[in-house]
Amino acid sequence: MRLGLLAGGGPFPARVAEAAVRSGHEIFVVCLKGFCDPADFAPFPHAVERLGAGGAIVQRLKDEGATHIVLAGKVKRPSMLSLLPDVWMARTMARVGVAILSGDDALFKAMAQVLGEEGFEIVSPQSLIEGSTAAEAGLLVGAEPDGMARADIARGIQALRCLAPVDVGQAVVVQQGLVLGIEAVEGTDALIARAGDLRRDGPGGVLVKLSKTGQEMRIDAPVVGPVTVAGARSAGLRGIAIEAGRTILADRTATLEAAEAAGLFVLAVDPERFTA
Repeated sequence: MRLGLLAGGGPFPARVAEAAVRSGHEIFVVCLKGFCDPADFAPFPHAVERLGAGGAIVQRLKDEGATHIVLAGKVKRPSMLSLLPDVWMARTMARVGVAILSGDDALFKAMAQVLGEEGFEIVSPQSLIEGSTAAEAGLLVGAEPDGMARADIARGIQALRCLAPVDVGQAVVVQQGLVLGIEAVEGTDALIARAGDLRRDGPGGVLVKLSKTGQEMRIDAPVVGPVTVAGARSAGLRGIAIEAGRTILADRTATLEAAEAAGLFVLAVDPERFTA
């Protein structure tokens, strides 16, 4: 297939591009200005477009013969004033209406619908990278979590499940039963840093990162990577709990090696069956 990659920030989009090419797919990359470093995509045909130029992006992908689209990388949700939408984007925003002002999942579902209407099939990044998620629940690296850590994980799962209906947060940090922070618009890295400033004496906390109920997994799957691990170590956390089969390990080998070196556990969980 001819694949169009909409690339945000971080190293993950380049890994997606490399995996796609290894699998025999042709690829064209649209680097989102202000988020993506075009130098990361020097080996691939690419262009740079601003986020608000939706019409230009769609037309360029069509001109390049893309039939499928994959979205990967970090993109900070802009304000309406800073977006500066082109005509296509303005019309699309007016059509999807309230989704623009809702949580991320509502917005991404609307995006998926619009891109489908433009003739593109959306492909998830995890489908292109073998082993990018933990297939089954279990300990991936580090020491087995003790009773307190497991209780913190259970508390984190409970908090995220309560917030899922209002489309808030994929991640939470819990220490000794206290919720130190819940991810909102700031993103996981900022959440971890904030939780580090609030940590208590004694056993460190746990980052729990799950998908929301009904989440658009092709566009906005939860992701952890080496940067997440580095932040968790700096914040004094003991470990990271991810959702088996759904949370992406942005670079599985590097992430798990970094966690082991930092003395952190990484545990894949089934949220519906996990018990403290």
